[in-house]
Amino acid sequence: MITDQRMPASGSLPPLGLLIDKANQLVQTLAAPSLVQLVLRVALAVPFWRSGMLKWAGFLRLNDTAVTLFSDEFMLHLPGGPYHFPAPTVMAFLSGSGEILFPILLVLGLGTRFAALGLLFMTVIVELTVPDGWPIHLTWAAMALGIMAYGPGNLSVDHLICRARSHGR
Repeated sequence: MITDQRMPASGSLPPLGLLIDKANQLVQTLAAPSLVQLVLRVALAVPFWRSGMLKWAGFLRLNDTAVTLFSDEFMLHLPGGPYHFPAPTVMAFLSGSGEILFPILLVLGLGTRFAALGLLFMTVIVELTVPDGWPIHLTWAAMALGIMAYGPGNLSVDHLICRARSHGR
């Protein structure tokens, strides 16, 4: 906290250091780490979930558009390329599965760091496919890395499992 240097009080105003401390405490209360971690998880989950929902025509049935995208539209922008995706039906299935499974795990906070790693890997593939989208891809990568580094927070199934395991010892 900032309390080392205080300005002399003039009139009825509190010292500047005290005002800064109170403002800092208010901001820290509003941005509680567990709430921030939950918001990060949801914010990263939403775009992938929405994309994944568009790829399915039913339970474990890809729609034709998803396969067409991977066979005709999407290209990997690698040196000497762009190149077509190998095994487009498999890639569409893996992509659609990851875009549904990883967001569910993230929102629940179950296997959170691994789900974030999966979405970080998908973000790299998306960036290689749509290189002009780097500003939003960078944001997704930053969120995934933050979740991987700091974990899911207290508002998660992972936290409940860890608490149950530590109480069981």
